Amino acid sequence: MSKGLKSRKKQRLIVLSTAVAALVGAVLLVLFALGGDSLSLFLQPSSVLEKKIQAGQRFRLGGLVQDGSFKKLEDGLTYKFVVTDCAADIPVQFKGLLPDLFREGQGVVTEGALDATGIFMADTVLAKHDENYTPKGTMPKNVEACEHPEKAAGY
Repeated sequence: MSKGLKSRKKQRLIVLSTAVAALVGAVLLVLFALGGDSLSLFLQPSSVLEKKIQAGQRFRLGGLVQDGSFKKLEDGLTYKFVVTDCAADIPVQFKGLLPDLFREGQGVVTEGALDATGIFMADTVLAKHDENYTPKGTMPKNVEACEHPEKAAGY
């Protein structure tokens, strides 16, 4: 009788070990399937400079579009602007259609990579519509130095 119990415990241990191994394998498969672009970092300009991000590494750059920095190039589809967290600035170049809510002084999240000259070549630009709510970790580093353009205009 005791020999049967030992074999039951062994069977349970084998089943439990197999289940844990299958679960770990499933989690790893999901992570590899989502890997690459979908697991990119979100960084503000000062974090990019602190971490010395290498050219070509994809990440998301977030911050405010610096007032007076927006330029539309002659081809009509390429835009240049500066993303700032009021402590550091990163020049951004984007070719495509900008979202309707995009404007200077507004929050923006861009996705792309730095080129060899330090310009962030964005392939995606998302405009944030409201500055009243900002998720933790996305507030500008130097909030006192940042002033929303509508607030400065007295709206």
